[in-house]
Amino acid sequence: MSCLARRTGQGTPIYSLQIQPPPAGAQFLAGIFLLTLGLRRKQLTDIEISRQAKLRKISELVKDKFQIEDRHIEPYGHYKAKLSLDYLDSLKNRKDGRLVLVTAISPTPAGEGKTTTTVGLGDALSRIGKEALICLREPSLGPCFGMKGGATGGGYSQVVPMEDINLHFTGDFHAISLAHNLLAALIDNHIHQGNELDFDTRRISWNRVVDLNDRSLSKIVVGLGGTGNGYPREDSFDIVAASEVMAILCLSNSLQDLRNRLGNIIAGHSRSKTPIHAKDLNAHGAMAVLLKDAIKPNLVQTLENNLAFVHGGPFGNIAHGCNSVIATKAALKLADYVVTEAGFGADLGAEKFVDIKCRKSGIRPSLAVMVATIRALKYHGGSDKAVLNQENLETLEKGTVNLERHINNVRNHYGLPCVVAINRFGHDTEAEIRLLKNKLAHYGVRVVLCDHWAKGGKGAQELAHAVVDEINTTPSDFKFIYEDNEPLWEKITKVVKKIYGASELVADTKIRAPDQTVPKRGLWTLPCVYRQNAIFLLHGPTGTRGALSPCRTH
Repeated sequence: MSCLARRTGQGTPIYSLQIQPPPAGAQFLAGIFLLTLGLRRKQLTDIEISRQAKLRKISELVKDKFQIEDRHIEPYGHYKAKLSLDYLDSLKNRKDGRLVLVTAISPTPAGEGKTTTTVGLGDALSRIGKEALICLREPSLGPCFGMKGGATGGGYSQVVPMEDINLHFTGDFHAISLAHNLLAALIDNHIHQGNELDFDTRRISWNRVVDLNDRSLSKIVVGLGGTGNGYPREDSFDIVAASEVMAILCLSNSLQDLRNRLGNIIAGHSRSKTPIHAKDLNAHGAMAVLLKDAIKPNLVQTLENNLAFVHGGPFGNIAHGCNSVIATKAALKLADYVVTEAGFGADLGAEKFVDIKCRKSGIRPSLAVMVATIRALKYHGGSDKAVLNQENLETLEKGTVNLERHINNVRNHYGLPCVVAINRFGHDTEAEIRLLKNKLAHYGVRVVLCDHWAKGGKGAQELAHAVVDEINTTPSDFKFIYEDNEPLWEKITKVVKKIYGASELVADTKIRAPDQTVPKRGLWTLPCVYRQNAIFLLHGPTGTRGALSPCRTH
């Protein structure tokens, strides 16, 4: 202990520091305090955690888990591999496992942790003795260098090698960009060589792609430099994840199926407004050849050395936002439980998973896990992002309306049993947790607190048990929002009213009137893909906003 003693003298009083020995008990406590400070671990970042992972060689892991022969495993280094299409064909007579869809409340800047929960649940299922596989999308390189970050989970629920997956991985995105831009080049070359198909250069609907966020390329002019360089026209670039080739690859069942779907791409229209397809340019064969390796699903591992498929990466806001059908089907043949995720929330993402991926592939989920954080629910209730770490029961109660709506959609409109996973943060208070559970009590839905970010699969074991119990006790009544043969306007109306709670859908008469060219082109049976901004199902006067548009080739 120390004290200040005053000495009296001429002029300004002087203070001197005198040290006195502390009591024995205080010495002991001080020693413990200093020891604790010295041993406190710095909180590691996601990339630091991934770099400390003890990885197994992927070829050995695949053989140990599923007894797959070397000839069917195509390694990309030590920790990444593809499975051959021949091996996937050999699985078709096996019984399917149970598919668990991980979805979430409407996304917020506060974060929900859907991918982290997917990985944590997969690891937890393995911990409780279940044969489990995880199916995720590949991240786009552009957002990895922007605000969004990667797509491999976080904390101690990650798929690895994180850096490889978030960067070039196995080259799938590169192959997709080449196939996409090949068609764009063939269109311009066809016009330059005489335009036998009579392309209307004002109605070319096929742009170009690059896997980088480059604002200057969003609107461009191509063909400058004289007659030898083509015909000048307006064009644009999208990011690779927004490519229609990406969406098609992720819905294809085989290389031949992929080739056929590529052939049906509408590249533009003639001056008589007749659609011109990729097969009319004889482009689809060459495009499929460029994708012959990209269509093979990629295998990696989690931090706990459990296998995961990471394959395909269509954006959820403008495509169906799910990993590839071929990877999901392979996983269902290999494991008893498959955990996958859909992009965005249970309105946009789960609806597309149900009405597009499930409809086109024949797969059927057994249960949905609804991911939420108390932080995000408070944000939905009106809390400012800067104060989300502070207890606020009022905004939490208001924001829970968002979660309730999603639970209603999943159970009543998709017909799926549901378990709510609360991705827990250290600053969540007991009062907030109690309020949330009380608000959801009348739904009869299981609410599970999860610590998989901090503890890996161990922190999600309660969730894993809840998922298995719910699947075994509550049968799925899976259903689509609309039927294939309904007119496009009716499909859109059902999505808007059922999923988003709109009382009325308003549009110009020309949009509402049946387009007689649609059934002639065989487009009635296609599902509708719609785009939305970042505000979904918000509680309050803002309501639901978004624009819907038909899907062309999915």
